[in-house]
Amino acid sequence: MLNMRRRQAPLGRESGVMLLEALIAILIFSIGILGLVAMQGMAISAVSDAKYRSDASFLANQVVAQIWVDRGNLANYVLPGGAAPALVTWLANVQAELPSGAATISIPPPGYPAGTVEVLINWQQPGSANVRSYRALTIVSNP
Repeated sequence: MLNMRRRQAPLGRESGVMLLEALIAILIFSIGILGLVAMQGMAISAVSDAKYRSDASFLANQVVAQIWVDRGNLANYVLPGGAAPALVTWLANVQAELPSGAATISIPPPGYPAGTVEVLINWQQPGSANVRSYRALTIVSNP
C-alpha cells in the first residue's frame, strides 16, 4: 500500500488575514452605526426644540389676541401682578405646555410707540442648561 499524504501549505505570513479583514469591516460598520445614532439624537433634540418654540409662539399670539380684544384695559395685562382674569388661565397653559415655563408681559419704557406690549416667554428644555426664550413685541392700539 502506498502511503499517501496530503501536502499542507506551509503556514506563512497570510494566516489570519481573513479574520483581520472581517474585524476591520466590523469596526467600520460600527463607527457608521454610531454616527447614525448620534445624528438621530441630534434630530430628536432639534425637533423638540422647534416644538417648544412653536408652542411659545402660539401662546404669545394667544395672549396678544386677548389683549387686542380688551385693549382698553392694557395695564391689567402686565405680568407679574396683572389683574385680568384671562391671565390666570393663560399662565397655567404656559406652565403646562413648556418645561419650566414662565412668562412676563410688560409695557416698554417711553421711546416706544403708544400701546406697545412685550410678551416674553422662557422655558428650559429637559436635559439642557440653557434657558430658551421667545419675545413678541407688538403695538396694540385703536385703528
